[in-house]
Amino acid sequence: MRYKTLLLILIGIGILVLMILFIGPSTIKSAIEMADLWYVLLAIILQFAIYGVWTERWSITTSSLGISIRKRDLLPILLVGLSINNLTPSGRGGGEPIRAFILGKYSESPTENAFATVVADRGLDTFPFLFLAIVTIISAFFFLTLPGWMFITLLVSLALLLVIFVLSLYMSLNRKFANKVIKWLLKFIKRIFKKKHREIEQKLLNAVDGFQNSMRAMITNRRVLLFGIPISFLIWGMEILRVYIVFFAFHVQPPISMIAAVFVIASLIGMIPLIPGGLGAVDAAMIILYTSVGIPPSISAAATIIERLISFWMTSILGLSILPYYGAEAVEKLSSEL
Repeated sequence: MRYKTLLLILIGIGILVLMILFIGPSTIKSAIEMADLWYVLLAIILQFAIYGVWTERWSITTSSLGISIRKRDLLPILLVGLSINNLTPSGRGGGEPIRAFILGKYSESPTENAFATVVADRGLDTFPFLFLAIVTIISAFFFLTLPGWMFITLLVSLALLLVIFVLSLYMSLNRKFANKVIKWLLKFIKRIFKKKHREIEQKLLNAVDGFQNSMRAMITNRRVLLFGIPISFLIWGMEILRVYIVFFAFHVQPPISMIAAVFVIASLIGMIPLIPGGLGAVDAAMIILYTSVGIPPSISAAATIIERLISFWMTSILGLSILPYYGAEAVEKLSSEL
């Protein structure tokens, strides 16, 4: 699996390199050199502010379950999870089990409680994303000239996201449905662990029961919904603003609605569980879409490269540099994800 992940990362980088070669490395280099570094610095500062707001949202779900942990301790765990999401071919979800594992171990709280806070955090993030995605796809159909393959990809990604979100929510709240899913999984467990399957079955049912109780406690907590959903919209707004600021660095001021549309479309493509973090595919889509609305290819490529350095590579490097702090067990869990 590790070789497979490395191969997929190299394929993603290869796609980006081909795009750069097609546009012209010298023209992109010239565009990057003309960038206003103050705006780039402002975009970096905004990215750190996003980490802080995201930590605030996660702290709402952890406190609703009585998990005692300081926000300054949640932030590095969040960064680890985000970095692993970027590097695993799992639709930006590979880091969530590790985020829950570290939270449970660090705060000495039950694993099912820790995992429930991570699921709830992702669920809160889904509300604004689904709203923006639906509006964007409708707008793109009428106002953007998208290639047929890209439009189909967007529709498939949105449909999958809706199905996963609804099934996850239903499984979190409906015990009968959850038990059916567990029984389906146990058929495979019995084949692999013939002697210990009864013990595993009981542990799994207990874990699901604890997880459902935790999810109910959070959903019925008004603070989670009243503050969590607005904060989620704020995070998405800040991310779109970061891209807008990067374009300001190149003395280009595209409509922020267009920036939002491209960002949401690229995010949908990035959720397809093929290439880790959408590496290459997201970059190529952003460059193509920015160019299609009249921004010069060299500026589109230069702005995309800088934006991804901030949002993707900086996050990945920060998270992976923190990971060893949580011990060999966390590193081994990452190895199993890869």
